[in-house]
Amino acid sequence: MSDPGAPPRTGAPPIPIMLCADDYGLAPGIGAAIRDLIELGRLSAASCMTVSPFWPEEAARMRPLADHADIGLHLTLTDQRALGPMPRLAPHGRLPGLRNFVSRAMRRALDRAEIAAEVERQLDAFEKAMGRAPSHLDGHQHVHQLPIVRDVVIELYQRRLAGSGTWLRYCDEPTGSALSRARPFDGLMVSLLGRRFARRARGLGIPGNRRFRGIRNFAIRKGYSELFRSYISPAPPGLLVMCHAGLSDAALRAADPVTDAREDEYRFFLSNDFPEALREAGVRLARFAAAARARAMVNAPAP
Repeated sequence: MSDPGAPPRTGAPPIPIMLCADDYGLAPGIGAAIRDLIELGRLSAASCMTVSPFWPEEAARMRPLADHADIGLHLTLTDQRALGPMPRLAPHGRLPGLRNFVSRAMRRALDRAEIAAEVERQLDAFEKAMGRAPSHLDGHQHVHQLPIVRDVVIELYQRRLAGSGTWLRYCDEPTGSALSRARPFDGLMVSLLGRRFARRARGLGIPGNRRFRGIRNFAIRKGYSELFRSYISPAPPGLLVMCHAGLSDAALRAADPVTDAREDEYRFFLSNDFPEALREAGVRLARFAAAARARAMVNAPAP
């Protein structure tokens, strides 16, 4: 099997990028696929949903791989069951859908204390199961960058994660770049909503990726190879690409509408087409620390 870290055919030094699979822990099929890809060196990061009833057992399976990829916390405030009582947001235990949540956030109608308590519980669940701080922190459906939530996230980071090496996912991208990709409106909206969060957090010195790509229409199953190539070419330093590789099972079908598209991504990342795409684009997979070091070297003044 081809090496995903092999240099490009041009001989130029490959640009390190991060490839992060979201939703680890949501269902056993997702977990099996993500662990498989990490073992093969075909992912550099995974983001974990600690609200899932499968999390404790999925965490135990992930722990042996925690030194081979960045394993982070995927804060979840939509569509799933909250870990603790949230009488205003989830009076019956289940968190609202994305549109409902975004509407509340934009109207500043979220209860900050309630959000903060749930975020704290999710971080506690990660650290208890993994025995370490998360390598990074992001949000399911990008909720970590919304009003009120972003304030909670930054406060939590400063209080509990500063100095730990944890980095944040920043979802901002230049407008022209966002408009040139699949689902341009969605990509632009995610980017615009994330800019205030990114400016503030970066201004506080909180590390994170420089660029973000990977938003797609899951209803369209054809052409993920072409989509992925569009995400990584051209690849600026500090690029993070989000993906949703997984295997569909009964647990996933009961928890989330995105099923077959996850299998399409998983098969692509297993295929020889994946390392070929990396070589064509002149990139290699890297964990955040390595990507950050390379970025510093790129930006360093000439001797």
